Amino acid sequence: MYPNLYYAFKDLFGIEINGLKLVNSFGFFVALSFILSAWILTLELRRKQGLGLFIHTEEKIKIGEPASLGELITNGLLGFIFGYKIIGAFTIKNALEDPQSFILSGEGNLLTGMLTAVVFGILKWWEKKKVQLDKPEERIIRIWPQDRVGDIVIYAALFGFLGAKIFHNLENWNEFSADPIGSLIAFSGLTFYGGLICAGAAIIWYAIKHKISLIPMLDAFAPTMMFAYAFGRIGCQISGDGDWGIQNPTANPYSWLPDFMWSYTYPHNVLGEGVPIPGCAGPYCNQLPIPVYPTPLYELIVCFFLFGLLWFLRNKIKVPGQLFSIYLILNGLERFFIEKIRVNTEYNILFNPTQAELISAGLIILGIAGFFYFKKVKSVN
Repeated sequence: MYPNLYYAFKDLFGIEINGLKLVNSFGFFVALSFILSAWILTLELRRKQGLGLFIHTEEKIKIGEPASLGELITNGLLGFIFGYKIIGAFTIKNALEDPQSFILSGEGNLLTGMLTAVVFGILKWWEKKKVQLDKPEERIIRIWPQDRVGDIVIYAALFGFLGAKIFHNLENWNEFSADPIGSLIAFSGLTFYGGLICAGAAIIWYAIKHKISLIPMLDAFAPTMMFAYAFGRIGCQISGDGDWGIQNPTANPYSWLPDFMWSYTYPHNVLGEGVPIPGCAGPYCNQLPIPVYPTPLYELIVCFFLFGLLWFLRNKIKVPGQLFSIYLILNGLERFFIEKIRVNTEYNILFNPTQAELISAGLIILGIAGFFYFKKVKSVN
């Protein structure tokens, strides 16, 4: 396992770069998944625009204005945080030995924070100064849905993270009650469906606000979200963030299957779960005492395949809304069955389901209903 990129570079390339201890492996792959998903979404929105499924909106902008006080303050604050924490980590003894605790603490370098704040403020002032006009002008520009992908991704990331945190704490209420502050600020403890629901609600609101045709946009999101989930699971597997399966102590019965795909102890996992690894000194020196099913690995394989399927179907299905309905069905089926071998909190109701099983079952039903509903609407029209 590689808790952060420092250990990955050290193991793979024999290079030790202390600054990479600040880059959590899980967070790195999640960030990459958002970047790549934004590219995929842009391609789909542009393709659908070519099919005439979207119309543009017009917005009035003002160009040639100098940097406002608000812009200078905002950039200065960002610069201060960057200098105080990121640059400061290289100047404070032992900060990089436990970067997560350092980032969440109030400790930092005030001098580098102030200097970086000034630099960021000057850069913003200079950026606006280069295009400043003697008399600022108002212009009307056309905005297409693909031009808003940056905003959409930010909304998805922000509300997705909040939703994932909220649903995780609802699912693990006893842990949250025991340490509410720690549960909220911890880097671990995220529930996918919480993120999906809250991010989805935010994106729908954004689409309505900006007059983007909702159903074609949801269809564009179908392969995008499947890809994002699959790619994000790489981070779960590599970092060992606790999203593993139930114990699987039985020997691998398949000669063709690598042992790590049958069961795994997640050595050097980022959570420090398990027992000490003999001969290992320092942080992240634990592994699980009993092997478990590597469910993140299973999910990333299955979901990359499902992404390929949705990517293929996007050109075949002509009824708006049906591709998104298929996504809901596939997503629900995948998660429902993987829950059978995942570690999760079960509700003490009929059949003792997990939160994810309840939501995934709902998504399957919603997807089936949506598929036939959109087919009926298309036939009527």
